[in-house]
Amino acid sequence: MTLLAAIDRADIASYVNALFLVYMILIFVRILLSWIPRMPYNPALSAVVNFIHEVTDPYLNVFRRVLPPVGGGGFALDLSPIIAVFVLIIARVIIVGAIDPG
Repeated sequence: MTLLAAIDRADIASYVNALFLVYMILIFVRILLSWIPRMPYNPALSAVVNFIHEVTDPYLNVFRRVLPPVGGGGFALDLSPIIAVFVLIIARVIIVGAIDPG
């Protein structure tokens, strides 16, 4: 007979912290993908790239409306991911701290 351990606030805080971390990693991968030219068509790679774009673009577009890319042409510098990651870090500290203050 096995006993199931109860989930406490620290477990939930750890899970929420991991979600924030995964999303920040996806944003960093999105940044790296913007530096790499498009690869020849590969269904698996295309699916991964499309997934990353679909997951991160709605959040990044919020910041792109406030802070448009700097420069012009093909050399425009998009600073919105930097602001987006800072906001995620602040939100993570506040939310995880509220879930598990100790």
